[in-house]
Amino acid sequence: MKMKKIPYRTCVITKEKFPKGELIRVVRTPEGNVVVDQTGRLNGRGAYLKRDIEVINKAQNSKLLNKYLEVEVPDSIYDELKKCI
Repeated sequence: MKMKKIPYRTCVITKEKFPKGELIRVVRTPEGNVVVDQTGRLNGRGAYLKRDIEVINKAQNSKLLNKYLEVEVPDSIYDELKKCI
């Protein structure tokens, strides 16, 4: 029996690779809105973050998500990310 391939993604802050299910995806939709993608299937440009409060704080302080998503990320998104952990 063939093993199913597990998709790996890279955290944009730590640059570590994890299985897709262990990361949180933040998406800039085609309309320009930024949302936390719980399903991992939303349309748009995505960035992955490790499920760690320190990583989320570092992302908020360094504004790296703004760079990856090419849009200003509101503070409410960081609050929502902290609730996901």
